Amino acid sequence: DQVTAQHVFVWAHGPGVSGRDPSPITIGARMACLSSFFRFLIRMGMATTNPCDQLERPRTTPSPPRGLGPDEVKRLLSVIPDTPVGLRNRAIILILILTGRRREEVFRLRVGDITTDAGVPFYQYQGKGGKSGRRELPRPAYEAVKAALRAFGHELEELPPDAPLWPSSAGGALRSATFYATLQLYFRRAGLPPAGVQIFRHSAAKLRRDAGESIEQVSSFLDHSSLQVTTTYLRRLEGQEDRGWGRVAEAIGV
Repeated sequence: DQVTAQHVFVWAHGPGVSGRDPSPITIGARMACLSSFFRFLIRMGMATTNPCDQLERPRTTPSPPRGLGPDEVKRLLSVIPDTPVGLRNRAIILILILTGRRREEVFRLRVGDITTDAGVPFYQYQGKGGKSGRRELPRPAYEAVKAALRAFGHELEELPPDAPLWPSSAGGALRSATFYATLQLYFRRAGLPPAGVQIFRHSAAKLRRDAGESIEQVSSFLDHSSLQVTTTYLRRLEGQEDRGWGRVAEAIGV
């Protein structure tokens, strides 16, 4: 109860460890996190007021999502070295793009989550909101996983079910922060703008839609709760691109 709105304002707008002033998105995230914590304290009877309620949240304009096209994906894959770490990262990227799974769903995979049925590979995942499922694992991703493990001296079939699917060169399981840092290096080498791991889920949806799949198929692929969610998702990805002007121009002879 000693924390005031002024304390929150100074903290939320203060520079971080980088020394730079935070962006409006960062300020909003800090305030939302702290406000959620104070609501918990109020429910537990440990506080009586939420100092965040007295502050106005900054207005933010999130940048539109971006998906990689086929040529950009090829450029990205071409700069990944054929080292054990590179082969592992290539397998992760292929799974992200070919399955459309979220980052945490892919990094959570264990050896036992990969199985075969009549020669067809499948993967089992724990999704958002407690969802779980079993889907076919595209063959290129499956072969990439086996090649990556082999580069680390393992065979997929010989590892225990609870072993991490993504080994680290330092031993143990790969940390997502380590993968993220290496991913930025790959983007620079490929001449692509920096992006987070979420870009691969965007890419997966965009590539499937461009390949002719219906919104219903893309919605099922992404495990969206409704078609409206998928429609909004794809509309944001498509942005302001106008694919019809060429046919109109041809029709009027210009």
